[in-house]
Amino acid sequence: MHIELRHLRTIKAIHEAGGLARAAGVMNITQSALSHQIKGLEDQVGVELFVRRTKPLRLSSAGFRLLRLAEKILPEIAATEEEFMGLHAGRHGRLHIAIECHACFEWLLPVLEEFRKAWPDVDVDIRPGLAFDALPALGREDVDLVISSDPENLPGVEFKPLFDYEPLMVASATHTLAAKEFVEAEDFRSETLLTYPVDRTRLDVFTGLLTPAKVEPRSVRQVELTAMMLLLVASGRGVAVLPDWVLREVRYNPDYITRSLTQDGVTKRLYAAVRSEDASQPFMAHLIRLARQEPVKLQRGMEG
Repeated sequence: MHIELRHLRTIKAIHEAGGLARAAGVMNITQSALSHQIKGLEDQVGVELFVRRTKPLRLSSAGFRLLRLAEKILPEIAATEEEFMGLHAGRHGRLHIAIECHACFEWLLPVLEEFRKAWPDVDVDIRPGLAFDALPALGREDVDLVISSDPENLPGVEFKPLFDYEPLMVASATHTLAAKEFVEAEDFRSETLLTYPVDRTRLDVFTGLLTPAKVEPRSVRQVELTAMMLLLVASGRGVAVLPDWVLREVRYNPDYITRSLTQDGVTKRLYAAVRSEDASQPFMAHLIRLARQEPVKLQRGMEG
């Protein structure tokens, strides 16, 4: 037995139209062709699908069984076809994001809220890339985009630049470092350094300053939330190093000061890593545009 989608569509059309002639008109085929199709289907299933001695034509019990199958399968087929058409047109898709930057949650959420309004049919999810190797997961298609400040030369992966930022030392306004115009690696040797709970290789203060200078802080205290970190800083419980855009988002606080790392400062760049074949997806390109605009909006909001 070989039931085709056209058979299911035929059963449904005849039932809804109430007869062969009207169904043939709806399906844009001749009544004779429709009759032959029904006869061929009945030969395959081995039972009659219609009670032919009634007017209008009525489905038999076997016909109703096939109708229930049609009502279950055809909407799913139609939804799948629409989804594929949406994928082809760039309206639908999956956007699972891994973040290697702990502070990026606070920056990315407003971006995703704006993105959701423009692309409601794209399945968006966030996976913290701190718990697994995000870039290999991108290659395996476990995720679709990785936010990272450490670009690598990976085949089939493109690193789209988002924006540059400056990691800044944050200390209490009464801290002795407040008297300095900038800080250097040695200034951290006697300090409690407050950091996010991530590996040192993903912290700008270590990769851009302390590790190259072979300087170890007096102690390191890990803090999950930015707000709590700034509260501890303002209370004189330690110093921190945070991206300038994080500090713009929380606005100015008179209880703490910021200083550049070294006289020239340290500049880092944030990237969106995507698979090459996905880079041209309309929704992917739109998300990257929104991500590039968000730091500018934060700056304008602070100036306003």
